[in-house]
Amino acid sequence: MLFYRAALPLSCKTLNYAAGIIRRHRKSIGSCWRKLNPGQQALLVLAYLRKGETFAGLAAGFGVGTTTAWRYVNETTELLAARAPKLRQAVRDAVKAGWAYVVLDGTLIPVGRVAADRPFYSGKHRKHGMNLQVIASPTGDIVWVSGPLPGAVHDLTAARIWGILQALAASGLITLSDKGYHGAGEPARTPYRGKNKPESQKDANRAHARLRSPGERANAQLKHGASCANSAAAPGAPDSSPKPSTSCKYARLNPDEKRSVSLPGL
Repeated sequence: MLFYRAALPLSCKTLNYAAGIIRRHRKSIGSCWRKLNPGQQALLVLAYLRKGETFAGLAAGFGVGTTTAWRYVNETTELLAARAPKLRQAVRDAVKAGWAYVVLDGTLIPVGRVAADRPFYSGKHRKHGMNLQVIASPTGDIVWVSGPLPGAVHDLTAARIWGILQALAASGLITLSDKGYHGAGEPARTPYRGKNKPESQKDANRAHARLRSPGERANAQLKHGASCANSAAAPGAPDSSPKPSTSCKYARLNPDEKRSVSLPGL
């Protein structure tokens, strides 16, 4: 097997944060010794989430077994997800921030699937994947991310399953969405549909797109900064206050903190 040096475009602050969570968890469960220390485990997990490295490749690079690498990733993503805000908390924070509106959009995270897995096939995107619902600020920062549902689920259906529309309506926040949310009612504002629209509706659609486009950058962040390719299946029916996706949490970095974190040979 060949090895090579690699780097992650993440800050030391991000690594230290993840390592601190792991260190406290180990202390709480009385884990005295492991093959990798908390910092090394955090680095392994960040490499997986950021670059989508295989478990076999990470295991070889860090000198652990493939099963151990898998266990480290699952343990850490659960710890990170537990610290993510719940939907109601995220909406309350958006209200406190004083934003004029938020952007609600769905995205598809591709997964490795076979043709028989029809529930995961998105006809819109023509690929297998998991549907995630994303609430973003007007500047494109991620506010909240839903859990995963099969790719065949329509965006409007997914938003109703997670209770997003009800939570946003109760908060009074104006919500800008694309045409996939037509029929959602309050508080969603969607573009006008149909051909031969009057000029006033065309102008309204252009203004809607200008306001919505920065918020839709959150989906690009999500796809660039997370790996969900190993999701096995969608969870069961969510409860009234669903958790964000366990492996799709992306933290925006301060430009001054974007230094590479070195990886061992992979």
